[in-house]
Amino acid sequence: MTKTISLLGSTGSIGRQTLQVVQELGLQVAALTANENVDLMEQQVRQFQPRLAVLYRQDAADVLRRRLSDVDVEIAWGMEGLVKAASLDEADTVVTAVVGSVGLQPTLAAIAKGKRIALANKETLVCAGELVMDEADRCGAEIIPVDSEHSAIFQSLRGCRSKKEIRRLILTCSGGPFFGKTYEELESMGPGDALKHPNWSMGAKITIDSATLMNKGLEIIEAMRLYRLPLSQVDAVIHRQSIVHSLVEYVDGAMIAQLGTPDMKLPIRYAFTYPHRAPTPEPPLDLLQCGSLTFHKPDEDAFRCLKIARQCAAQGGTATTIMNSANEEAVMQFLRGEIGFNDIHRRVEAALDAVAVKYQPSLADILEADRLARQAVLHS
Repeated sequence: MTKTISLLGSTGSIGRQTLQVVQELGLQVAALTANENVDLMEQQVRQFQPRLAVLYRQDAADVLRRRLSDVDVEIAWGMEGLVKAASLDEADTVVTAVVGSVGLQPTLAAIAKGKRIALANKETLVCAGELVMDEADRCGAEIIPVDSEHSAIFQSLRGCRSKKEIRRLILTCSGGPFFGKTYEELESMGPGDALKHPNWSMGAKITIDSATLMNKGLEIIEAMRLYRLPLSQVDAVIHRQSIVHSLVEYVDGAMIAQLGTPDMKLPIRYAFTYPHRAPTPEPPLDLLQCGSLTFHKPDEDAFRCLKIARQCAAQGGTATTIMNSANEEAVMQFLRGEIGFNDIHRRVEAALDAVAVKYQPSLADILEADRLARQAVLHS
């Protein structure tokens, strides 16, 4: 049971919901980190009184330091600050809710201290899954997934005695705002269209990833690494209602699923209270009101990011790192209006062609692949 947390990514959607759960459960906060949102970080520091507050951008951290001159809090910035927040002795749990591969090094730092990792940063396992899981085993760190799909799998595996009992993990996917559209129709979709997610309120990057279905590709890779299963045993289906959050299919034909309302506070709360459950003030799912539940096969011809993710998962090595980093840069270009929707997958494919894949990579190899992939997209 968690008592004190360090929260990496406190001003984002997951971070804000995490702090609501912190209040519900009466937890302490040792550290808060964010990218550059000075206003919200100041409010959070004054409310939760952490020992350390980190902003990734130095200029933002300087402004925050001046604003909080009357508060007893240490202000830090950059990757060094993130790693320090993840390593504080008083935090027994580190919530990794930052967006992108920036979460890798602080997650490894928290693992080295043997902490519980409430993992909401899927890119960490996409970029360096084998390395991260091996380090967690070596250091005795506990990784509890916070993504709704992986939390659902985690919960549905509680009665599983052996991986030999598992036939498939089945991740569900809302299909995003463009469900049913053809590849040709997707060419004309802009950021305003892609940011209209039908069920979830999320940050811009993950919302675009949901629109391209890259998010589901990232989650397939994350599931492979988290549960140490081959690609052939991890699948995805479109489930428009976002009520069934994911399923485990067992070898005897039984399927066990976790159902609930589209509310991220449930998996956040479970990551803190595991192996126990705590009451929630939220209304539970009403089966009589949720309507019909439908399932569809993803269209990988229209949504090519999902196909690319499967190919990189099968290839292994730094292919998944290159794919993830290129996607992060391409999504930012799309959000700025510099490229079209289908150009996202084209930029990712170009980076995969431009950057050589290394197998059994070291952390240095992974960080270099990340750098080269971003460079390939920025110069394409």
